[in-house]
Amino acid sequence: MGRRATRGWRALFSGVQLMSGSQDRVRVLIADADHMGSQLMASALGRFRNDFEVVGIACSPQEAFRKVEATKPHVAVLSTGLRDGEQTGLGVLERLRDSHPRTTSIMLLQSPDRETVIDAFCGGARGILSRADSFQSLAKCIRCVHNGQIWANNAQIEFVLEALPQLRPRLTRSKGADLLTPREHEVTRLVAEGKKNREIAEILHVTEHTVSNYLYRIFEKLGVSSRVQLILYAMSRKKTA
Repeated sequence: MGRRATRGWRALFSGVQLMSGSQDRVRVLIADADHMGSQLMASALGRFRNDFEVVGIACSPQEAFRKVEATKPHVAVLSTGLRDGEQTGLGVLERLRDSHPRTTSIMLLQSPDRETVIDAFCGGARGILSRADSFQSLAKCIRCVHNGQIWANNAQIEFVLEALPQLRPRLTRSKGADLLTPREHEVTRLVAEGKKNREIAEILHVTEHTVSNYLYRIFEKLGVSSRVQLILYAMSRKKTA
């Protein structure tokens, strides 16, 4: 973040109110090329000690991986631009998805253009934020994705829904949903509602391992490879129903 962007973040830090003490603290890692901007975000989140704990700040991909490994954050806020290049954050996003699936990622974009939004969601992001968004939105986004939901505005969702036929041709097959059993449809619905495996297991009175098996079969039948893509698939079905 340049000097101009840093001032913008500072201006957004006033007047924020969260639900302190109402939920467990979320462990957050911040990765951005601008160290000062990261420190400002960390300082602001630190004011709400009952809500968030910033466990690390990183400026490069290598530093981000080291700190994720060392701190095991619940949520990683990743800028698309780290010190090794403008799009290196997307590479970090994909590696974290594969190597640290328990860490949920939010992508911080300089400009939420169509291609970058699609790349971020395909790379495993569960939330999309623009630098123009308020700090209150950042705090809500962190809590939202930590609770298993997707954070995106209507325009960003439209970008992905429009791209689905090109991204996953199998998703457009009319018989795709017909391949699912009633129980698999139920699991898909619960995932789309933002439920985690543990919550789905409790609702269906099965083990988490059984839920994982359901999801594996659902992914195979629909041709998706992540919960984000499954949620987007469910949304696209609802939209065309």
